[in-house]
Order: sequence, then structure tokens, then C-alpha cells
Amino acid sequence: MKPLPTLRQLRYLVAVVDRCHFGQAAEACLVSQSTLSAGIQELEDLLGTPLLERTRRSVMPTPLGREIAERARALLKEAEDLVDITRSAADPMSGPLHLGVIPTIGPFLIPRVMPDLRAAFPNLKLYLREDQTARLLAQLDLGKLDAALLALPYPMGNDIETLDVAEDRFSFVCPPGHRLSAGPTAHPVDMAREEMLLLEDGHCLRDHALAACALESAPRNATFQGTSLHTLVQMAANGLGVTLLPQMAVDSGILRGLDLVARPLDEDSPGRRIALVWRRTSGRKETFRRLGAALKEAMEREEGDPVSVDASRGTELALLQEQGTG
Repeated sequence: MKPLPTLRQLRYLVAVVDRCHFGQAAEACLVSQSTLSAGIQELEDLLGTPLLERTRRSVMPTPLGREIAERARALLKEAEDLVDITRSAADPMSGPLHLGVIPTIGPFLIPRVMPDLRAAFPNLKLYLREDQTARLLAQLDLGKLDAALLALPYPMGNDIETLDVAEDRFSFVCPPGHRLSAGPTAHPVDMAREEMLLLEDGHCLRDHALAACALESAPRNATFQGTSLHTLVQMAANGLGVTLLPQMAVDSGILRGLDLVARPLDEDSPGRRIALVWRRTSGRKETFRRLGAALKEAMEREEGDPVSVDASRGTELALLQEQGTG
């Protein structure tokens, strides 16, 4: 029988190709550098060809080494799915689950639903990772995340499955004396002339906000591009412009203590869909379906019930503490 590479050897190779550094790769694999080097040498001897170019100062994959590493990723992902299928068959809602969440959802949603999730699934250990959508999808594809909470619409490939858990509409946020603050709702057609404060490129909320206002772009409106919703509201409170916030953030108390008012956009304006997404090939689909159903129930129960100011300020810390456990 032809000898075959081991998953351990392939994991070592992928780790080195990803980092181009033996020490960092060994640390990621939780082995010594000598163990990792020996494993890759065994793989090269087995295949009869060098996979890495080594110098005193650097290491880089050969063209063949890079191709083999890409194929190894798929094999490792399939092996992990086999383990997931077995674990899920025994108890779908137990064990670790690595969940990604975008910054415009995590601080406002996770602390509100976490008590419900822990009560419903005491044996499920959630590890949270906050990042922008594109990077979360990349980590999902690599198998570093099991699932992610994202805001749709967002372009995704056919290898991703989605489950909508809530609709999150937008509110126009401005000072109390602003010309658009008088009515019970705001109309997107009135916003074209406004100095709109938006998140910087890379945040999907920017595109969703522009879509809600029926604007393809806002080059002259966007005098300031923030990195977080908290920054945007502080800038608005200081008279630098107006902004759009998802209702989730408004309900979480992000405007408490600020001289700002929120007016929901009219019902014809599109919002964003909050969805749980995962790899189509994952063996934990039942886990995600149950998790999605629990999230939907918890969000419906929390709808219209804003948290306290202190809770809103503590959400980021709570999320970071969860990340720290992973």
C-alpha cells in the first residue's frame, strides 16, 4: 500500500505556509519547532520533493508546496467535519463553537442574548471573534470559525448557507433642532443634502445605510468616516453631521446621555437582515439551526426593550472577555 501523508504533517505544512515562520507555526500547532520541522521533513521525504525554501532568515513555500498546502486545507476541513458530525450526532448543542460576529452587531446584541443562550444550551461553549465581514468569511472558509453572525445583503458564494434571525431597520440620528427631527419618521429623499457621517469602507453597514437612503455613494456627504458606531454618535453630538444607526444600536442605549434624537426611516426604506451563516459542508447544521432559532426567539423577546446605559457601555468588555477565552 502506498504510504500517505498524515493529517499532522499536512497541518504543519499549512501552518508554515500561512506564516512563513517556523517558530510562529510551531506555536500555532502547540508543538516545539523541532517537532514541526521534523514533521515537514518527513512529508517532503514521503513526497520526494522539497515543499519549502529555507534560508537563515526566512522560509517560503515552493510553488508545489503552496499547491499542496491549498489541497491540504480542504483535507483538514473535511477531517474536522467528520469529527463535527460525530459530536453533533451525540449532542448537537454541546462542545466548543467558534462564532464570528461583526462590530455593528456584537456589542449591541451578544450581551442581550447571551444569558438566554447559556440557559438554553448549558453544554455549548461559545468562543466569539469580532471582525469585519470579509475577514470573518475568510476565517469561516479556512475552518477557523464554525459560523458567523452577519448583516445581509452581502455577496457570498454558493458554499455558504444562511439562516435569517431578525430584521434590523435604520433610524436617522440628528440634534433635536435639526430640520428633519420634527416628524415621527424620516424620509430618505430628504437626506441627500445632509453631511452624513458614515463608517469607513470595509464595514458592510456603510453600504446598507447608503442603500436605505437610496444613495449609491456619498462622497460629498461623508466628511468623516468612523471606525465604530460609538464614534459616529459622538461626532454627531458635537455638531459635525448626522448619521444613520441600526435600530439594534438605538435599542441598546447608544444615544443615552447625548443631545441627539432618533427618527426611524419610513417603512419603504430597506433595512438589513441579521443572519447566521455557515459552510454548506459543515457537519453541524443541526447545531446552527437550533442556535439560529434560539437567537431569533431571544431577539424577538428583547425587541423594544432597551438595556440600561451601564449595560450598553459594558457590551464591548463582555465581548472581549468572551474572545479572551478562545
